[in-house]
Amino acid sequence: MQENIEVRARKAIEQLKPYSPGKPIWEVQRELGLERVIKLASNENPLGPSPKAISAMQAALTELHRYPDAQTLGLKQTLALHYDLSPEQVLVTNGGDELITLVSEAFLDADDEIIVPSPTFSEYAFGAQIMNAKIVVVPLRTDFQYDSEAILAAVTDRTKIVYLCSPNNPTGTFLPKTELKHILDSLPKRVLVVLDAAYSHYVTAEEYSDGTEFVRAGYPLVVLKTFSKIYGLAGVRIGFGISQRSIIQSILKVKEPFNVNALAQTAAAAAVGDEEHVRRSQTLVFTERERLYKAFDTMGISYTESMSNFVLMEAGEKSGIIYEELMARGIIVRHGKTWGLPHHLRITIGTPEENEYFLSALNDILEAIA
Repeated sequence: MQENIEVRARKAIEQLKPYSPGKPIWEVQRELGLERVIKLASNENPLGPSPKAISAMQAALTELHRYPDAQTLGLKQTLALHYDLSPEQVLVTNGGDELITLVSEAFLDADDEIIVPSPTFSEYAFGAQIMNAKIVVVPLRTDFQYDSEAILAAVTDRTKIVYLCSPNNPTGTFLPKTELKHILDSLPKRVLVVLDAAYSHYVTAEEYSDGTEFVRAGYPLVVLKTFSKIYGLAGVRIGFGISQRSIIQSILKVKEPFNVNALAQTAAAAAVGDEEHVRRSQTLVFTERERLYKAFDTMGISYTESMSNFVLMEAGEKSGIIYEELMARGIIVRHGKTWGLPHHLRITIGTPEENEYFLSALNDILEAIA
């Protein structure tokens, strides 16, 4: 039957490109007929979910006929206590992505401007495009460090939001505390800063700040956090933001009711207190991150030192071949062309066994294409 549809979408979304996640394991297994597939593409926790979160979800299964807490009061209280804030300064969302969309809907009018670093997480620009706002891109330095003066120089009378991802996805680099404070102090008070600290648990640098202290100090700042990384709850989609009460109240006006499901709320509240799982996850990343560095050094591969649970490696002009050859061996990584980095691959840190398999395969591929 031939469609004769004349309904047109909004002009603001005609140029939108849907987010392209890394391929799931089952898809690669089906496409390539492989039994063993390891995924080192989506920055997930290879140790799995917090055990306390699993137990909490299991105990909550019999209540799934009830609607979830629309205000997420229990979880907000838990998070407020954990971060030394008031519950009114916390907003729980359906993953960090929803928070970005809500911030866009709450604060952006058509033709407003946002400033985003590049390369970085694509959803910041996506949220602005939905609202028909203008995206002002400020490139990172050649070593993928932030250029704070360039960010400040890009501010105009139309600037509404500045996005900072620290540690930054996909580079793993971070914004030092002194530079973050400099940006916050230098910006007009009408400009909202959104600091995406999704990977903050993996930082070892002493000069890092996840922004929480600046929220306590009263800056116009939203700090984005997630349960998808260190807590291993990517599958239930839950994140949160912390900010000033007035900013949270504005965002709440555009939030859908029941946006976070009951199991996600229950799991997150339990995971926050699972300090053992957090320590195990951190130790794994800290140890295996160094292992990747040493292996890359031996192979003569350039890389960017990371404060995250992934490493950006420079694979050169043959990056596409390396990517496909890894895929053929059942190893899923992310190609840098997604971020305008066609010569790079982003490698999520897996278990020791997964990392060994990846490094062995990579070495064989490099020898074969040399």
